[in-house]
Amino acid sequence: MKRLRQRPSDPLPPGDDHPVKRPTSGEPAPDIRELRARLAEAEETLRAIHSGEVDAIVTTGKNGPQVFTLEGAEHPYRVLIESMSEGALTLATDTTILYANQCFARMVKCPLEQVTGSAFRRFLSATDGAALRLLDKQAANAGAKIQVHLLACDGSRLPVQISLRPLARKGANGAALAMVVTDMTEARRTEEMLRTLTNRVVQAQEAERRHVALELHDHITQLVCAMLFRSQTLANRLSDHEGTLKQEAITLREMLGRTAEEVERISSGLRPGVLEELGLAAMLRATTMEFAERTGVSIKLSCAPLPARLPADTELTLYSILQEALKNVEQHARARHVTVRLTKRDADVQLMIHDDGIGFDAEHHPTPRKGNGGLGLLSMGERAIHSGGALEVKSVRRAGRAKSGTTIEVRIPLGS
Repeated sequence: MKRLRQRPSDPLPPGDDHPVKRPTSGEPAPDIRELRARLAEAEETLRAIHSGEVDAIVTTGKNGPQVFTLEGAEHPYRVLIESMSEGALTLATDTTILYANQCFARMVKCPLEQVTGSAFRRFLSATDGAALRLLDKQAANAGAKIQVHLLACDGSRLPVQISLRPLARKGANGAALAMVVTDMTEARRTEEMLRTLTNRVVQAQEAERRHVALELHDHITQLVCAMLFRSQTLANRLSDHEGTLKQEAITLREMLGRTAEEVERISSGLRPGVLEELGLAAMLRATTMEFAERTGVSIKLSCAPLPARLPADTELTLYSILQEALKNVEQHARARHVTVRLTKRDADVQLMIHDDGIGFDAEHHPTPRKGNGGLGLLSMGERAIHSGGALEVKSVRRAGRAKSGTTIEVRIPLGS
């Protein structure tokens, strides 16, 4: 509601019909006191206009009362707020809605006159309301954001993002909080489409990895092994008198042996047969032992007994995440110790990989240390979500003698 401010009529200049009263000793003249009062009134009016407390001024003059509205001070802002494609609100300290635009009323499918004056928590579930109250305390000195579901008047639920900003209050009844509500329906739909696309890419990658692994195992490995046997036969047929040629044959045999081992390692990494035949725990032991022998990094493995074999997709997800995490440790972390722990918590299976390396700034670099051709942390998280679980990454960058390192935890329900 607009506030009106009364302004008295202009004083008439003193003349013959209005003689000036002579003040007594030490007392200012009445006209001086009146001018001072008028000046104070004008200064207060200007201050209120500048601060936005006044929407209109009423003055009295020769032609009677006149109203001067200050539309230029507020009208553009109201037009801007009402034209927004986002909900805009101001709330009191008890979350009473003091103002809401038409967009928010459309979001909750409720007439605007029923929205204004009601409590904002009526449009939230109990869980979301508790989260918002906690965020309100955190936003006392700065802005904050949260994603919740609005409960519309027709019973539907709308995913939204709420941005909070504290306001400088004037008086006990002033607005305490400004709020912008963004409809996240399209964003969620786009996110789901991207997630579906990511899952298809991952499935295509797995199919290609399986194909390449079979080709390496069934063709390349056999050819290399055949060359290894022929080189061994050649070395055996050469006499000791042909020392130089015999030594070259022995060197060639050793190189072919190392090549066969490397091809088998790559094939096993692409599609490990041990995982399909013996299960996740056996594959974790084989992978960590091979990593420690190849890199010299100390690694400790702990596997809790699981009630039964996990689904093949779940085992493959956990193994792939371990594989990518160890690759990051080898290429970037500069760690000396790694801990791998497979446990069962409630109805979830949890895999934790921790290294004492240099760490990284997870806040400013949410997808760091992406290996060349590797999954990266983002794809690792998408793999976990596709299996019905979640992935969490915690990292502390080394500063002086402070502890540092990175911890990756993935949880997947046993029933996935």
